[in-house]
Amino acid sequence: MATRTRTLLAYGAAAVVLGAVFLLYSRPEMMVAVGEFVWSCFPTVR
Repeated sequence: MATRTRTLLAYGAAAVVLGAVFLLYSRPEMMVAVGEFVWSCFPTVR
C-alpha cells in the first residue's frame, strides 16, 4: 500500500473512533455505566 493511502485510512479510522466516542458521551446512561465500571476497579477500604 502507498504511504498516502495508509495515512488516509489511519485518519479515516481515527475519525470514526472519535465520532463513536462523541456519540457515547451524548448518552447519559452510558456515561453512568462507564463511571460505575471505572469506580468498581478500585476496592473499598474499610
